[in-house]
Amino acid sequence: MAKKAINIGLVGYKFMGKAHSNAYRQVGRFFPELEVSPVLKAICGRDEQGVREAADSLGWESYETDWRKLIARDDIDVIDIATPGNSHVDIAIEAAKAGKHVFCEKPIATEAGSAKRMFDAVNSAGVKHAVFFNYRKAPAVALAKQLIEQGVIGDIFHWRGTYLQDWIVDPDFPLVWRLRKEVAGSGSHGDLAAHLIDSARYLVGEIAQVTGLLETFIKDRPEMASSAGLSGEADLSRRGKVTVDDQSLFLARFESGATGSFEATRLAPGRKNYNRFEINGSKGSLVFNMERMNELEVYTEDNAAGAYGFRTIQATAGNHPYAGHYWPVAHIIGYEHTFINFVYDALHAIANDQQPSPNFLDGYINNLVLDAVERSSRSGNWEKVQ
Repeated sequence: MAKKAINIGLVGYKFMGKAHSNAYRQVGRFFPELEVSPVLKAICGRDEQGVREAADSLGWESYETDWRKLIARDDIDVIDIATPGNSHVDIAIEAAKAGKHVFCEKPIATEAGSAKRMFDAVNSAGVKHAVFFNYRKAPAVALAKQLIEQGVIGDIFHWRGTYLQDWIVDPDFPLVWRLRKEVAGSGSHGDLAAHLIDSARYLVGEIAQVTGLLETFIKDRPEMASSAGLSGEADLSRRGKVTVDDQSLFLARFESGATGSFEATRLAPGRKNYNRFEINGSKGSLVFNMERMNELEVYTEDNAAGAYGFRTIQATAGNHPYAGHYWPVAHIIGYEHTFINFVYDALHAIANDQQPSPNFLDGYINNLVLDAVERSSRSGNWEKVQ
């Protein structure tokens, strides 16, 4: 029996658009039990030549150059938003009003007020919604969640998260949209710390208070001559002001009583995608590093005498979350598979009339934490996450 089709409309076709497109193409191959079959119905972008080429190369049936026309189409069931942050709120609200399910890249908005409007819109419309916090879907992170829920490391005392990259360390790197507050909302804070915040909420619990520091080290950069994904060509004859942070650094108190530290920067030479966390509990510790994403380091106090130390678990065994859908143990999977796992979970939830997770509530709370850190950076005080 043919599966019911679920037609996808994607807004955005560069870095995240490519990752999302691949996930829709691949999910049925790795998860044949998925109850619905995603159809890459239409992709949308403002540059007609660019979006037409993306439609051809990424496997989309058609394209649009106006997201309003995409939403108005009656052959679209899901609107997936993979555009810069300042456009999310309008697209999401209009999609919800049109009765479409809405998926969105993180952070869902440039500030919490807009995120709340998006959350209210999908709730009022009764549509399903999801946020691409894809690192939850790495098998090792899902295994960490499983071990925590089983009590393996006991009561959690500490969260220690760092997300380090180096792709803008060159002061002549061009002023791409991610370096403009009016478009991106924030810099490393919303781009990288947002992932740390979601991972911390997923594994440790809600954050009650924060105190933080945001800093911009490179104050101006060359204007862009042309763009290409995360990068672009610089016009060295003109320079513009950087209006976002280069570094996000904050402490947190969780509602559970645990404490946390968070650091995110895109100015850490040698670090490419160093998304790492360590969780310490009363019975043991867990360590994850995205640059070694198939591994989870586990320490427990039940080792034989004299044999203390962390064990490195290959989170690729068939009994680990998601792993049984891919290759034999230690035949590793990659970054793209976190999106495939995400799409499977989201579409499986929709097929069973359930709300996907993470969703716009998670996105809204994430924005509340981001905003609280920004307030703290200005005030110098501890700020509550309202």
